[in-house]
Amino acid sequence: MDYIDYYKILGIHKNATAEEIKKAYRKLARQHHPDLNPEDREAEELFQQINEANEVLSDPEKRKKYDQYGKDWKQADQYEASGAQQRPSGAQAGDAPFEEGNHPFGDGGDFSDFFASMFGDRGNGNRHIKFRGQDFHASFQLNLSETYRTHKQRFTVNGKNIRITVPAGIENGQEIKLPGYGGPGINGGPSGDLYITFEIKNDTAFTRKGNDLYKMVPLNLYKAILGGEETIETLSGKVKMKIPPETQNGTKVRLKGKGFPLYKKEGIFGDLYITYQVQIPTHLTAKEKDLFEQLANER
Repeated sequence: MDYIDYYKILGIHKNATAEEIKKAYRKLARQHHPDLNPEDREAEELFQQINEANEVLSDPEKRKKYDQYGKDWKQADQYEASGAQQRPSGAQAGDAPFEEGNHPFGDGGDFSDFFASMFGDRGNGNRHIKFRGQDFHASFQLNLSETYRTHKQRFTVNGKNIRITVPAGIENGQEIKLPGYGGPGINGGPSGDLYITFEIKNDTAFTRKGNDLYKMVPLNLYKAILGGEETIETLSGKVKMKIPPETQNGTKVRLKGKGFPLYKKEGIFGDLYITYQVQIPTHLTAKEKDLFEQLANER
């Protein structure tokens, strides 16, 4: 059996305290637990080594023997008894440190004998340790028009049917957490959480910037010159706007409170900004051209 450095496996120094050993073990055991790494042979073997290291280093007597005899710590009593018969008179047990490769016992299998018998069921010594389940991550697509109002949504994640309330004003890329909807816990531990990232597709004629909306509205030349009324579509319905005479191209108008709702701020909205685009008429008749020429001469 190759030498396994238990201290290195747990990522601790040789003078580590019992509390440091316990903390390192719990962190690594959870990270590499086979139930969290299904069909990962490498993770399972590492998990076994982590448990073996903890079994030895968390026991003061076993740790003492391991520090002196390395992988053959289980044969320490036998080694010392054998050595006592060959030791010169006056020599004391432990006078010469044990050297790897210079011992009277043969190698074992892939893991220590005590470990092979102990982990018939992925480590009986860990049945009492509770591990939190994995967190799940999912994306959910919505149209911008859907996020204007608070509403219910149903979807399926990992075989679970989930119904959630989507607050009005949620933004593209925003993430929400559903506690307890992740992977199941191990050994009675709590379930993980589900994180949902929203992908918002703009299916409207508006551009959203924060909680404000922007829209380009075409305005015919005659109405821009003479004035009148224009019906504007907003996400909350139609609004009639008065167009002042001689409205210039690119004129911007603010409609207060007609923008997007603030996330989890009931009844509070951003603003809607309208920019008028004056349309130049095309395909003029001869009479229309003549009238424009007369107007040009008047100017």
